[in-house]
Amino acid sequence: MARRLLFEHINVPGINTFDVYRQQGGYRAVERALKSLSPDDVVEEVKKSGLRGRGGAGFPTGMKWSFLAKPEGVPRYLVCNADESEPGTFKDRYLMTHIPHLLIEGMIVSSYALGANTSYIYVRGEMMPQIRILEKAIAEAKAAGFLGKNILGSGFDLELYVQPGGGAYICGEETALLESLEGKRGNPRIKPPFPAVSGLYGCPTVVNNVESIAAVVPIVNEGGDEYAKIGIGRSTGTKLISASGNINKPGVYEIELGVSVEDFIYSDEYCGGIANGKRLKAVVAGGSSVPILPANLILKTVNGENRLMTYESLSDGGFATGTMLGSGGFVVLDEDACIVRNTWNFSRFYHHESCGQCSPCREGTGWMEKVLHRLEYGHGTMSDIDLLVDVAKKIEGNTICPLGDAAAWPVASAIRHFRDEFEWHVTHPQEAQKGNYGLAHYADPLPAIAATV
Repeated sequence: MARRLLFEHINVPGINTFDVYRQQGGYRAVERALKSLSPDDVVEEVKKSGLRGRGGAGFPTGMKWSFLAKPEGVPRYLVCNADESEPGTFKDRYLMTHIPHLLIEGMIVSSYALGANTSYIYVRGEMMPQIRILEKAIAEAKAAGFLGKNILGSGFDLELYVQPGGGAYICGEETALLESLEGKRGNPRIKPPFPAVSGLYGCPTVVNNVESIAAVVPIVNEGGDEYAKIGIGRSTGTKLISASGNINKPGVYEIELGVSVEDFIYSDEYCGGIANGKRLKAVVAGGSSVPILPANLILKTVNGENRLMTYESLSDGGFATGTMLGSGGFVVLDEDACIVRNTWNFSRFYHHESCGQCSPCREGTGWMEKVLHRLEYGHGTMSDIDLLVDVAKKIEGNTICPLGDAAAWPVASAIRHFRDEFEWHVTHPQEAQKGNYGLAHYADPLPAIAATV
C-alpha cells in the first residue's frame, strides 16, 4: 500500500470539520512553524523537500518562494490557484470538498513563510459547494485562533479570503488569475515583470496550486529531508492523480511518485485495468493540454524501460515520444475510442476558452476546430491533416500565455502518433459520417495496443 500524506485521514468521518481534523493532528504544522521556525526556516524546509508545483508546470516550489521580492513597507500576497479547469483534472476539487482544513493549514504556514498578512483562495466560479465549504472551514479556523490577529501569540497576523473565479479556463494562468482577482477581465499579462515582483495590486505575490500548498503541511510536520525520501530523483513526495476514461475504477488517487504507469493503470490499488475487458489504446497523462501517447509509448520509453509516473520519465524523449505529468489529469482511452473525435473535442474547448488577446491563438484554435470537425464528419481531405500540423506549429510558442501551446500540443501529438486514423476518416467518409470510428475498421490495429496484463 502506497504511503499517503494528503489523504491519510480522508476517510475519517467528519474530517471536513475543524474538531475532527484537529483530533487527527491537524494544525500541528501551524504550531511548529509559528513557535519553532522562522519564515526562512520554512522556506528552507520546502526547498529541501524538492516539492515541485502540482498545478502543471512542475517548477520547484521552494525556489519560486525564494524569488519573492521583499521591499520595505510593501505588502506581500499569497494566492492559491483553485481555478482547476483543466479537462480531465478534478483532484483539487476533491481535496477541498473532503479535507478543506488541510488547505487552510497549508495557506497559514505558507503565508507565514512568505510574510503575507492577507491571502486569497481563488476558486473556480462553478465550484460553489467548495466555496461554501472553504468559507465554513475558514470561519472555524478563525474561531479557534488560527487566523486573524496574533495567531497563537506569535505576532503573526493573517486574514484569508475565498474569491469566486470568473469561470474561465484562462483564469487558471497565474497573471490572468490576478487580473480577475483585481476585478478586471481575466487576460494574461505580459511577463516580465513576474508576479514575484509585481503581482496582485502591483505587489510581490506568490501563486501556488491547491495541492502544492496542501503538501507544505506534511513537509513542515515531517521535515523536508523526510519528504524528499519519497519518490525518485527530482520527483519527490506524493502526487494526486485524477484518473478517468475507460477504466474500472475512476477517481482521485494519491501515488508515490515513481510507480510505473502500467501498475497505475492495471493494479487493483489504482485504476483496476481497462473497463469491459478492452485493450489500452492511448493515454492523456496530465490533463488535456499535454501530448497524447499511444499504448506502446505510455507503458515503455523508446529505450524499453518502464514508463514511470514522474516528471522525468513521462517527458523522456521530448514530445516526439514523451508527454508531461502536468496537472495529473490521467485520461485512459480504450481500443474503441476515436482519436479524431477526442482531439476535436479538445480543440472545441480551447477555441471556446481562448481569451482572444493573441491572434495566433484566437485564429488558430478556431481553424483547428473547423478542420477537425471536417475530418470527424467525413468532409476532410489529406491536405487537411498537414494543415492542422502547420497551424499547430504557428500557434506554439507565439502567445503571451501557455493556452496556445495547450491547444497545439494535443493536435500535433495526435497526428504524430495516430496519423493512420486521421487518414481513415478521409478515405472512409461515409463511415465517418455514421460515427463508425472504432478500431474494428482498421486493417491491423494490434501493434499500437497493449494487451491486458
